[in-house]
Amino acid sequence: MVLSSKAKSLVLSLCEKLARLYSVRWPLKRRNSAGIWLLWFLPQAIGVKQSVMSSFIQTNLEKPRAWFPKELRQDFSWIHHLSREAVIEIEQALQHAKATQKSWLQMTANDFPLQRHAKQAIDQAFAVTQTAYGMCLLKGFPVERWSVEDARLAHWGIGLNVGVARTQNRASQVMNDVRDEGGSYKVKNGRGYNTNAGLDFHVDSCDVVALLCLQTAKTGGTSKVTSSIAIVDEIKRLRPDLMPVMQQPFYYSYQGTNDATQPPFYKCPILGNDPDFFALRANRKNVTAAQVDFPEVPRLTPKQIELLDLLDELLPDDKFCYSMQLDRGDMQLLNNYVVIHSRTNFEDHEAPELKRHLLRLWLSIPQGQRLPSLWKEYFGEIEAGSVRGGVRGNQITEEFLAYERRQAANLGMKLLQKV
Repeated sequence: MVLSSKAKSLVLSLCEKLARLYSVRWPLKRRNSAGIWLLWFLPQAIGVKQSVMSSFIQTNLEKPRAWFPKELRQDFSWIHHLSREAVIEIEQALQHAKATQKSWLQMTANDFPLQRHAKQAIDQAFAVTQTAYGMCLLKGFPVERWSVEDARLAHWGIGLNVGVARTQNRASQVMNDVRDEGGSYKVKNGRGYNTNAGLDFHVDSCDVVALLCLQTAKTGGTSKVTSSIAIVDEIKRLRPDLMPVMQQPFYYSYQGTNDATQPPFYKCPILGNDPDFFALRANRKNVTAAQVDFPEVPRLTPKQIELLDLLDELLPDDKFCYSMQLDRGDMQLLNNYVVIHSRTNFEDHEAPELKRHLLRLWLSIPQGQRLPSLWKEYFGEIEAGSVRGGVRGNQITEEFLAYERRQAANLGMKLLQKV
């Protein structure tokens, strides 16, 4: 449907009125994305579930696009700030959640009730990840006055309001502490989140990864993000012969996070094949691990190695890669299908309470895009707004499965029944 100029003006006017009503920081430099605000807030105002609007939003609004670091330095629409009212309401929800004395997996969004300002700020931030730059930095969480356990509960409670948490490791944990716990990165079954190592560029196994920064490092630990779309455009320009290679099967090690019914590796092309929704998935470390640890995995072809080498060259290039230092109280939200990320190595403070510490949630969200058919083997569900992603690990409980079913139903999301 093509709107007339008059209709567009009316939509924009209504969006701005709604924005003022909900105290939204209107992104003047992103006016062409005005529809996101209309379709995100109007359904809430009239009591329509967000998930009902998901398909229409994805069809009619600006999709994520290629970007370059210069744009992020000039357009701050991807950086949001919690208002004083939103902070108060988040802390009220935290106190309410503590009073319930429920375990995380027994809770629903009603146990962490976000009122108007807080709800709008959180919903807006997650909505932004599905358009334009594919990410949002939400600043101003009062972590300096929270205990670590309170911060964990607040992060979990926010997740309850927006999506279904995915398990992240062999212990099937729904939240990970990203800090140096003496782990090793490039070893068999090594993960990066419990080390101080610089990480290869990679994506996480979920629609959106949410990182809440509690403490920063003494030096280093810089977050690096790159537009996957811009990288594919560059490969198409430099090496068009490698484009078909991106849709060939690549085998990845699960790094020990598979459950007993799964093989220790999986296959997934780097570039998706959906004609309407871009999606890229890359993690060279886990591809290399599969080659080393599993002789039954097909060997990489010379062309596949050339592609991986080119990705290694382009992803950290300053032409494409934007670096940011997360501050205490920052929540970084990344759309894993269009933004690929990394971090530099870091040196910690001596005092344990000052050591770098972030909390990580992997979330499947109602407004998540449709995924490529080539990725179905790994993700299981590929329909828009379905529950997918995560790694099962070996400690999935009935309590988690009940949480998963309940949360999916509350958000109107399709859940693949495990057998």
